[in-house]
Amino acid sequence: MKILHLITRLILGGAQENTVLSCEGQVRQGHRVTLAHGPIYGPEGSLAQRAAISGARIVELSAMEREVRPLTDRRCYRQCRELIGDLKPDVVHTHSSKAGILGRYAAWGLNVPAVVHTIHGLPFHPYQSRWKNWMYIAAERRAARRCHKIVVVADAMTRQALAAGVGRPEQYLTIHSAMETGVYLHAPHQRDNVRRAMGFDENDFVIGTVARLAELKGHDDLLDALGDVVQRHANVKLLWVGDGWRRRRLEQRIARLGWTGRITLTGLVEPDRIPGLMSAMDLLVHPSYREGLPRTVPQALLCRTPVVVYDADGAAEVCRDGRTGRLVKTGDIAGLSEAMMWMVEHESERIALAERGRTLCTQMFDCQNMIDRLDRLYRQVLQERLP
Repeated sequence: MKILHLITRLILGGAQENTVLSCEGQVRQGHRVTLAHGPIYGPEGSLAQRAAISGARIVELSAMEREVRPLTDRRCYRQCRELIGDLKPDVVHTHSSKAGILGRYAAWGLNVPAVVHTIHGLPFHPYQSRWKNWMYIAAERRAARRCHKIVVVADAMTRQALAAGVGRPEQYLTIHSAMETGVYLHAPHQRDNVRRAMGFDENDFVIGTVARLAELKGHDDLLDALGDVVQRHANVKLLWVGDGWRRRRLEQRIARLGWTGRITLTGLVEPDRIPGLMSAMDLLVHPSYREGLPRTVPQALLCRTPVVVYDADGAAEVCRDGRTGRLVKTGDIAGLSEAMMWMVEHESERIALAERGRTLCTQMFDCQNMIDRLDRLYRQVLQERLP
């Protein structure tokens, strides 16, 4: 098959890693794959180098920008049409909101045999203005009528989209966003070396995050919730992995709290360092307000690192409260503090949670399973389209 993937930005992120892994797997299956994306900029990092060696043809669409800009978006739509017209793909698979809307319109208008969209995270949510939500919901409703199937990375995405009137139930299929599980499963072997390199001693209890330093990722909530934990346990240290536009403001707040010597901020790191850094943590906390399904959580569990997670979107499908982790109501600072304190003080229980999570995630996030299911989905759509 000739397959075209369209995504808005190729930064370091879950949707982007999912897309690049899909391209790599489909190339191995013998398909002719093209990956098109917009310009990459800012402190979030880039997957361009990984994509370049994936075996897929890489195309940058200069007008594919995240922000809503009518004139630029019109130019981007034309660029999508030109690319699709030149490639004549059997499948156009879109990812993220901007590429998903413009790409589906372009592919549908050119009668591409199979048009598929993946929802990695919905663009409408309770934490933005009503008019923005109205705009995104209206756009997603129209775009859903211009694709054959909608893949979601968590069942929660299907429920939320259908509740907003986006698409039809028969369009939806959950395919969990896979990852290279092997590098995380073997990461615990790196734990002692990484902790020494990061300056932690064996008595430190390291609470970590792996996320962009961005709005709605919950770093402020974590700081708010840590006061009692730090007061009771002087050996608690923090390891924040990632960078972003809010870094300077967070550093200023950390300094006001007097915790500068307690927190290590790595900044942007290469993806191959993430498993080792996760294995160095005694607990990963992910207090994000919105996610499709947070990849950080299964990655940590694969590393045998226990997790405390906000109950946002698809998080509960991996972090099953009392079974594979501690799930906290989104925005509940007191609950977040209690869950972290419990984890610090209940060693055997937290280890058991992580072991059960590791077993669950090893099965759920296998990369080849995702590739095979996508292949079957494409072929199903193409078969249904035959006269």
